[in-house]
Amino acid sequence: MKYRQRLRSRIVVFFVLFGTLLSGLFAAATLFLQSYLEDTLIAHTLEENINEYITELRRDPTVIEPFSTRTDGYVTRPGRADIVPEPFRDLPTGVHDVHTDGEVYKAAVRKDDDFWVFLTYDVSENRELARLLVIGLVLVVLLFSMLSLALGIWSSRRVMAPVTELAERLADMKESERPRQLSRHFADDEVGQLAAALDEYAQRLQELVERDKTFNADVSHELRTPLAVISGATELMLGQPDLPDKMRVRLLRIARAARQSTDITSALLHLVRAERGTAQDSKAEDVATVVRQVVGNYRPLIGERPLEIRVREENRLSVIAPESVIAVTVGNLVGNAVRYTQEGSVEVVVDTGHVMILDTGPGIPEDELPMVFDRHYRGQTADGKGAGLGLSIVQRLCDLYGWRIEFSNRPEGGLKVILHFFADRELD
Repeated sequence: MKYRQRLRSRIVVFFVLFGTLLSGLFAAATLFLQSYLEDTLIAHTLEENINEYITELRRDPTVIEPFSTRTDGYVTRPGRADIVPEPFRDLPTGVHDVHTDGEVYKAAVRKDDDFWVFLTYDVSENRELARLLVIGLVLVVLLFSMLSLALGIWSSRRVMAPVTELAERLADMKESERPRQLSRHFADDEVGQLAAALDEYAQRLQELVERDKTFNADVSHELRTPLAVISGATELMLGQPDLPDKMRVRLLRIARAARQSTDITSALLHLVRAERGTAQDSKAEDVATVVRQVVGNYRPLIGERPLEIRVREENRLSVIAPESVIAVTVGNLVGNAVRYTQEGSVEVVVDTGHVMILDTGPGIPEDELPMVFDRHYRGQTADGKGAGLGLSIVQRLCDLYGWRIEFSNRPEGGLKVILHFFADRELD
């Protein structure tokens, strides 16, 4: 999973890193140049002094040894360096760094055939100044980092203000209202162009949704009339006393199919309008009654299979929702159980707050369970015809009414489906 990082945070981090890196590089360059130039200058001065002293000493052997408060000089004959402090005696010709008892010296040594000359310079104070310089530069780097942080926060607010405003205006838009124009609130810059593109996309999407809603509503509405005609004609024919038994069975199947189609049409209308159809004075439907009607519709589908389908009411369950929506939701779940269970039983249990469907079918592979509600999805074990839309419609109805469906495989084989009508309540 990618780490979520806001654009404003990225701007602030960039300013801090840039300021810290730039000031850090400047401090490092300052320290390097200070150390390099100091060492070079001292070494050059000592070499120059020792060369001048040896030249004067050869002209006038009585010339005194060069020294000052921080410089000491020693002149001896070759092999006789007893007067020279021990840390400097064995140094070869050249300039050296010598550490003694917490002090630091620069030592210039010249060992010729006639004279050995040692010139030392105490640089301890220079080293202390260098340490203080390091501390000062570190503090300066920290100061510049804080300034970079403040500058980054201020700059990010200025830079991100139009984007933040655009996001807030988008968040304030309600799903039920028509999209408001965004571009008029912004200048003709990158954010304004983004707002204009969003306006154009929202307009196209709104037109598409309106066409889709109108088409679905018209189709669902127009289907009601022929379905009503079929149901009415079937009821009239079933009312004839001399109707043959085979004809009566077929007419009953037609009546059940018309009832199912009417329920599906009503449920789809609720989905199209995104309306629950549950006013405050709506009556509570007895779920067990609806379940028995649904199960009765699916009994003829069993045919010659050794399959038993039964309803068990453990506790009374009433739900405030259109009967058609309950019938379509439960009907799809029961229909799937009947369709994929070749033998054994399908049991529908009505209990407090939920309906549970238990079957002895093949179940669903565990890796396919999260995908059962995907539109047009059909599992690898699915056979027969079907568009894979039934559970997708059921999921949309559940989202509309706040219900929840839970799928799981039974240990003894088969599938267990629980339809929770009150999603905030769990089973005991």
